[in-house]
Amino acid sequence: MAQAPCPPPGFDKPALLQLAQRGFAIDDDATRTRLAHGLLACLGDADPALRDEVAFSAYSAWMRGKRLDTTTLRSLRDNLYGLLRQEDGQGFHRPFAALVLSEIARTDRIEPWMSTEERDAMVMEAAAYLKSVQDYRGYDPVEGWRHGVAHGSDWLLQLAMNSALQRAQLQAILEAVSSQVAPAAGHAYVFGEPARLARPVLYVAQRGLLPEAEWNAWFDALAASLGGSPQRYKDSGWLARRHDLQAFLDAVYVNADQSADPHIHALKTSAAAAMRRF
Repeated sequence: MAQAPCPPPGFDKPALLQLAQRGFAIDDDATRTRLAHGLLACLGDADPALRDEVAFSAYSAWMRGKRLDTTTLRSLRDNLYGLLRQEDGQGFHRPFAALVLSEIARTDRIEPWMSTEERDAMVMEAAAYLKSVQDYRGYDPVEGWRHGVAHGSDWLLQLAMNSALQRAQLQAILEAVSSQVAPAAGHAYVFGEPARLARPVLYVAQRGLLPEAEWNAWFDALAASLGGSPQRYKDSGWLARRHDLQAFLDAVYVNADQSADPHIHALKTSAAAAMRRF
């Protein structure tokens, strides 16, 4: 099957950039819907202007402005799931599919339209995506953003904020987050990923559905995952993972300390205890 073109038929890059300057305002519903489907191909484009400034920004503007109907949202969602399963040699289309899916999740959080089964499936898709990320590239001055871990975290954040989620779904979110707090590959995060990973955790806590003992066990497991090799301070991979875990725990601790929400504030104790373990 031939790959869809970017820019989509009827548009060129200057026209799309002009549309961006107008806030992606398109009065005709059919034209807007057609372009929404056409821009899917641009999520994997090597040009950051088309990928980020046009495609993602258009989806965000239309979804936050309630300019796409639920039929279109469902179709986009299912096509984006398909993008997550495709090989991504350049490393662009998967993280940007996840970022658009975070916007779709937000629409359902603001005005529910998914069925219980659809929402549960989205939690599983989001968790599986974050766990699967192995490309840790963030920002490149020529190629722009990839940022798979951060975008997956944003998707989980929107889901964690949804009051329709139940305990098992929140646990799935925490399991996914824990898989990337200190990647086994020994990659040191430098593009704000630990803070982004912390955000869904804070909103899971806000729900108040997990007992203190479960939170303590979750944080203890993060600390224990570092291991205790005698040569750890001469092991660059271990040091990178320690850096990532420390940054994540710092983000949780600071946000919990400043929060007036009692469930979030309680994470301060668990995070501090985990820090003392390494």
